Amino acid sequence: MRRFLPVLLPLCLAGCFSMPRPFSDPGQQARQLATANLPPARLAVPTSSESLLSDDAAKLWAHDVAEAMVAQSVPAIAQPKKPGDWWLKLSASTRNGAVVPHYVIMTPEGKARAEGDGAPVDMAGWSAGDPLAIKGAAMQEAPELANLLTGIQADMMQQDPHSLMRRAAHIYFEGVKGAPGDGNTSLARAFYASLPDKTNSVQTNAKNADFTVQGIVKVTTAGTVDKTLMQHIEIVWHVITPDGKEAGAATQLHDVPAHSLDNAWGDTAIMAAEEAAGAVRTIITNYSGREHKPLPASTQTVKPSDAKHA
Repeated sequence: MRRFLPVLLPLCLAGCFSMPRPFSDPGQQARQLATANLPPARLAVPTSSESLLSDDAAKLWAHDVAEAMVAQSVPAIAQPKKPGDWWLKLSASTRNGAVVPHYVIMTPEGKARAEGDGAPVDMAGWSAGDPLAIKGAAMQEAPELANLLTGIQADMMQQDPHSLMRRAAHIYFEGVKGAPGDGNTSLARAFYASLPDKTNSVQTNAKNADFTVQGIVKVTTAGTVDKTLMQHIEIVWHVITPDGKEAGAATQLHDVPAHSLDNAWGDTAIMAAEEAAGAVRTIITNYSGREHKPLPASTQTVKPSDAKHA
């Protein structure tokens, strides 16, 4: 029995297997369902009038915070809030001879959903509008804010019976292409049998699918080993969202004696499909965020000592 080496290759933004996704649930997108108060595709960061900064420095802070949030894979933009926007309210106060930035995640209705203090900043640098001090504060707090947004989205998913946190993902399997011998058929049958579990179901049509999986096989010459001509087998299992984006891919690599898979794949197909099914389930779980811990519905306050700064 040949064992394939599964290699997970994320094809979205760097770190997509763990990145916060506070603004989307692929299951909801697939059916175009509007859940109550679902965040839009951006987080507005208005310039603060309570920042203890000059107007120009306050604008710089909003810009730096938005930029730091984008680096955390949150689609934030430094601009005034608009109707329907979730937004980030910035302010600062003095405490024990230092300036303490304060951040509040606001709902479109103007209610505080979560808030927390940033790490204390040198008062002289902050008051002078030192770009390094302002940027440093933004970068420090962005990971914790992204975590809070992830928890908010997880809470929404938990309350929505249609979300992937409350039901199995519907996966449309398109089959396998490019394999020699009976590989297309045997790989497809084995994958179809291996993929389903209590959080994932597989179907043979695209209707209402949350994800589509495609298997692509490529065979190339791989030189010789002990005078035996070898072939390089690459199987890529693409996981596609309803809007055509790549959620991720599982790639399997193996070298085999040339033409040894030109006929029946046998146990090789079963082993490859089982490994691929596990990798695809991981991609879907991480992309959908269905295992994220929900943030309680009541306003969450994070103290400086509780925050995890980068």
